[in-house]
Amino acid sequence: MSITTLSKLLKNLAVIAGIFSVSAFAAVPVRADNYGEMKMSTSNKNLVEVAVGSDSFDTLVKAVQAAGLVDTLASGSYTVFAPTDQAFEQSLPNGALEFLLKPENKHLLRQVLSYHVVQGKVTSNQLSTGTVDTLNGGVAVRVTPQRVIVNNASVTNANIGASNGVIHAVNRVLLPQQLRQRIASELAMQ
Repeated sequence: MSITTLSKLLKNLAVIAGIFSVSAFAAVPVRADNYGEMKMSTSNKNLVEVAVGSDSFDTLVKAVQAAGLVDTLASGSYTVFAPTDQAFEQSLPNGALEFLLKPENKHLLRQVLSYHVVQGKVTSNQLSTGTVDTLNGGVAVRVTPQRVIVNNASVTNANIGASNGVIHAVNRVLLPQQLRQRIASELAMQ
């Protein structure tokens, strides 16, 4: 086996391992009193404006802009499980975010972001253990007295209110298995 082939194989394995290691991070609990008792802010700003005004969602805002979803999320009524900047840094393999932000990968980025959005306004006290339908499939939700978990991500800040919905900050980027594999495959081919 040549060094070039071995190097390429190791790079591909590193990308795949990075994508699959997302679930290895420990969940960050949120205090139970953040659920139900937290008052929704009466923001006059829409979901996008609230995210722009936060210092935790810069990467998400950049992704929403690159995907062409600003107008969609600025109107209608939605709940967004919003990965924080730290979630994007820690839960995606090296190069994945840059790959998704490329104009030619807009369709994949839209799929990733749509997996984080639920039609309608759902506060944390309205969530229950089970499946919640997003705009791109279902996510598993587990509600305990200590925290809310969406797939393998913990809600770290619940009920961030907007004029057209609610944001729940999460500590991981949510990816359905099939999309995770597709991104890994396309990254490996680069």
